[in-house]
Amino acid sequence: MAGRVPPSAQRPPEDLPRVALWRLRANPLRRRSDLLQGWLGIGLLAAVLVAAPVVALLTGDAARRHYARTAQHQAETWRPATAVLLRDVPRHPEPGSAEARRTRYPARVLVDGPGGRTRTVRTEVEPGLRVGSTVRVWADRNGEITGAPLTAAEIRSRGMGWAVCAVLATAGAGAAAYGTAALAVRRHNLAAWDAAWARTAPRWTPSP
Repeated sequence: MAGRVPPSAQRPPEDLPRVALWRLRANPLRRRSDLLQGWLGIGLLAAVLVAAPVVALLTGDAARRHYARTAQHQAETWRPATAVLLRDVPRHPEPGSAEARRTRYPARVLVDGPGGRTRTVRTEVEPGLRVGSTVRVWADRNGEITGAPLTAAEIRSRGMGWAVCAVLATAGAGAAAYGTAALAVRRHNLAAWDAAWARTAPRWTPSP
């Protein structure tokens, strides 16, 4: 029947060359630079797979110990204090909503400082509080308002964050190394092609 595709043309022949890892497969067009680039890619991939867990473990552990020391120092030097509002705090447009429970407004408060002296500082408080209301805050030795000391969950979270960053940095370094090597190989190939063409062109170009 006209227009019918023969069965032999419906499926690709089995002897078509495969493209996976073509730089490592023997073929007449493969250059030594292609083989070098292929093995370099495999070597860098293996190095990243081996190094990434080690770097993540070391970085995460170092970050965890750093933040644990920071939390200990904060617990030793920071103290909970009671602050008194000096003016009313605006009400949230949607009182009682989930957003209102998360929202904090800046306000000036009076807090006890070193030696029993009081000082006026700024902090963030819940909306809708009236003047004279008291709020619990954390202050350092100088009476400056701080956040609460780092918790164990925050220490773990920051350590894991640094570990993830270390893995990404390791993968990025491997990719950058491969990209630099590939660029160098490409420039080498272009130079080789130019040299080969300079030798071959006179034989292809007719004389005037």
